[in-house]
Amino acid sequence: MCLSQLSKCFSGFSSLLPAITYKHKSLVSSFTPTRETARAISQATKEEQEVLVVVGGGAAGVYGAIHAKTLAPHLAVLVIEKGKPLSKVKVSGGGRCNVTNGDSADNMILAENYPRGHKELRGSFFNVHSPVDTMSWFTSHGVELKIEDDGRVFPVSDSSSSIIECLMSEVRQKGVSVQTRKTVTGVSVLSSGKFLLKVGQQLSDHVEQVEADYLLLASGSSRQGYTLASQLGHSIVDPVPSLFTLKIEDLRLRELSGVTFPRVKVRLKLDSVQRNIPQLTQVGPMLVTHWGLSGPVILRLSAWGARHLFSSGYKGRLTVDFIPDLHVGSLMSVLSHHKQQYVKQKVLNSCPAEFGISKRFWSYMLERQGLSGDILWASISNSSLMSIGSLLKECIFEVTGKGQFKDEFVTAGGVPLSEISLNTMESKICSRLFFAGEILNVDGVTGGFNFQNAWSGGFIAGTTIGGLALASYQGQSERIVDL
Repeated sequence: MCLSQLSKCFSGFSSLLPAITYKHKSLVSSFTPTRETARAISQATKEEQEVLVVVGGGAAGVYGAIHAKTLAPHLAVLVIEKGKPLSKVKVSGGGRCNVTNGDSADNMILAENYPRGHKELRGSFFNVHSPVDTMSWFTSHGVELKIEDDGRVFPVSDSSSSIIECLMSEVRQKGVSVQTRKTVTGVSVLSSGKFLLKVGQQLSDHVEQVEADYLLLASGSSRQGYTLASQLGHSIVDPVPSLFTLKIEDLRLRELSGVTFPRVKVRLKLDSVQRNIPQLTQVGPMLVTHWGLSGPVILRLSAWGARHLFSSGYKGRLTVDFIPDLHVGSLMSVLSHHKQQYVKQKVLNSCPAEFGISKRFWSYMLERQGLSGDILWASISNSSLMSIGSLLKECIFEVTGKGQFKDEFVTAGGVPLSEISLNTMESKICSRLFFAGEILNVDGVTGGFNFQNAWSGGFIAGTTIGGLALASYQGQSERIVDL
């Protein structure tokens, strides 16, 4: 390659290196590319230095960029992000950042937490970079982590800023350039095999062209990434929302907003689904909100039923078993025994402790059955006891829609896994094109699984690219020595 070609290649790249300012709450961290990066870009006009462009400054993109640069320090790495880097990391877990999940040591079990990808991810994907590897990496880089009772992993600080600071510190130290408020609007492959990217700046008509030897698409569920993947020959599974709450039109239920249940069993029935789908039945904690039902069990259900709910217009019937650990017979025995023991107490004021439900919810159950809470237990007929028991075991709610799609939630859809090699994250269609994170048709249930997909995919893509770049660099060095 001649000097004029190299100068053209890096003219666009070097113009993408102004200082950026990253803000997170009270944290303000301003930085320009390191002297090492500036020197490397300058030297690139004299030597054949390879370039990696990462589209997307989220968890997968930043993690991938760091590992590529770690393995191949000579590689020029540029991350292009249209918004703020790591914005989903910032809001995840209520601002605490659910880094990963520490309960699934068995990769086969771990893969079952991905409604899209549970079959494909049983292979080498998590063997290469598991939740344990993720936790080890962050711990070794100064972030103390803790595993909560439900398996979710958070920084000890309970603040996502700990994760953001760690990653951005590595970005600075490794000499990765991060450019924000810029969007890659188009991509093509040159005869040389390099990628030619069109990069636009927000609020400007100016478009720059950048050449790259390697391209990592880690743009999440952004339409931008789907467009670029399509331009390079990939198909796209239409994205639909995943991980959302369910709207329930029940005025009496709204009065229970804030009530929680540590363990319920929910079953979703949709008119568009005639066959039995085991995953449409879930067990776990549930929360009542002012618009319906939420909590881990509902989010898991929405993830597995994402496409079915979409095709059903988010309408269906949800059956809830509020006492899943008791069979109907045992439950009726508890009610009968309670009636005999508290004959002179009002029904509202005395609910069996074995049920573990609040007085507010007990009142709701009685009201749904048309029973007054002021009557005495002695006055409750056996048929009424049967009705209460049946309602606790099979309480039906009409689902009328989904809750608001929030920033920290994910989508089902994207680039099919069949079109990439999971052991390298490289495209099977376009050489030196890589993917990581939510741009792929992979999504996990709540609990840190979506971030683990990002860390694993970013690591595999980054180290693969770094290995290729290192081999290329060593090959060039050997040729120079031979000369």
